[in-house]
Amino acid sequence: MATLVAVVVLYPWNGAQLPRSVGTPVNGVVTAATSGPCLAPGQVQVGAPNPDDKRCLTVEVALSDGPAQGSTITKSVPLEPTSPRFAVGDEVVLSYSGADPTDSTSYQLQDFQRGMPLLLLGALFAGAVLLLGRWQGLASLVALGISFAVITLFVLPAILAGRDPLLVAIAGAGLIMFVALYLTHGLSARTSVAVLGTMVSLALIGTLSAIFSAMAKLTGLDSDTSTLIGSLGHPIDARGLLLAGVVIGALGVLDDVTVTQASSVWELRRANPSLDWRGLYTAGLRIGRAHVGSAVNTLVLAYAGTALPLLLLSAMADVGLSPILQSQDVAQEIVRTLAGSIGIVAAVPLTTLLAALIAVRDDAPPSQQPARNRKDRVSRRGSPRND
Repeated sequence: MATLVAVVVLYPWNGAQLPRSVGTPVNGVVTAATSGPCLAPGQVQVGAPNPDDKRCLTVEVALSDGPAQGSTITKSVPLEPTSPRFAVGDEVVLSYSGADPTDSTSYQLQDFQRGMPLLLLGALFAGAVLLLGRWQGLASLVALGISFAVITLFVLPAILAGRDPLLVAIAGAGLIMFVALYLTHGLSARTSVAVLGTMVSLALIGTLSAIFSAMAKLTGLDSDTSTLIGSLGHPIDARGLLLAGVVIGALGVLDDVTVTQASSVWELRRANPSLDWRGLYTAGLRIGRAHVGSAVNTLVLAYAGTALPLLLLSAMADVGLSPILQSQDVAQEIVRTLAGSIGIVAAVPLTTLLAALIAVRDDAPPSQQPARNRKDRVSRRGSPRND
C-alpha cells in the first residue's frame, strides 16, 4: 500500500509537456555516399584539394517516412574518429526539426537503424528463457516487461517532471520488486522472505549511498547529467539522480541473492525435516558465502564494464592513482559499487535468518511415512529385512 500511494503521489498527473532535446525521428536509406572536402551548400571545389583540409562524407538519403516521405536529401558529415561511417544501403535515422520538410538543413543525420538485430536478439533471449523455464520462464518474461514499463512509464516521467529522484527510485524499485518476485515465484512464505530481505538490503544501500556521497561531496554532475539539466531547462537533484541509479542498479542483483537464499533454506528443510532453525541457518549461510562472492563480483564487473571508457581515459592521465580515484566520475562509481556490494553481503545472513525462522513454521515437508509403510508391508509378507 505504501508503494502504491507513493507511485500515485509522485506520478506527474498534470501531463506537462517536456522540452525535446532532439527532433522528430525520421527513417531513411543511404542511396549514395562520397568523400571529399567539406563544402558549404552551393560551394564548388576549384583546383586540387589541399591534403590538410578537413574531409567530409556527403550522403544522399531517401526518406522512408515523415512529412517528406519518398524525397531525397543530401547531408554532409565530417569524417572524424568519433563519427559513424555511412555507406550505400545503410538504414539510418535522421532528426527532423519541424521546419521545411524538403530542406536538407531541417534534418540531422543521427545514427543507424538497429531495430531488426535487437528484435532478433530479444527473440533468442525469450526463446532460451521459455525453453528452460517453461511456465515460470513465461512469468519471468512478463515480470521483465512490467519492470520495463514501470521504469519508462513512471520512473522516467516523474524524474523529468522534477520529482525527487531518490524517492521516485525507491517507489519504482518497490513496485518492481513486489510484481517481479511474486509473479515469478508465486505467493508464498518463501517469496515473502525474499521480498523482506530485498527491502531491508535496499534500505541499507540507499542509506550508505546517501551518507558517503555526502561525505565525499559527490555532486552527480557528470557530462550526461549536465546535458540533461541543460535540455530540461529547470534544475534537478543531480546527487539524488546518482542515488536513484544506485538503488535501481542494485535491485536486480539483490533479487537473485535473496531468492536463492530463501529457496536454499526451504530445500534444506525438505531434505532434512529434523533441522531446527539454527541448523537451517548454519547450512544456508554456508551456501550464501559461496554465492555472495560471485554476486559481488557480478556487480563490480557490471559497473566496471559500463565505465570502461572512463577508466581508460583516466588511465591515460599521468597524474597517479589517487587523483584519478578521487575524481567525480570515478568516485561516484566507487560509492555505487561498494554501497551495493555491502547491501549484497548483508542480504545473505539477513535473508537466511528470516528464512530459517519462518521455514520451520511453514507447512511441514512430506513425512517419511510412505517409506516406513513400505517397510512394514515387506515385513508382513515375511520378506527378510537388511538393516
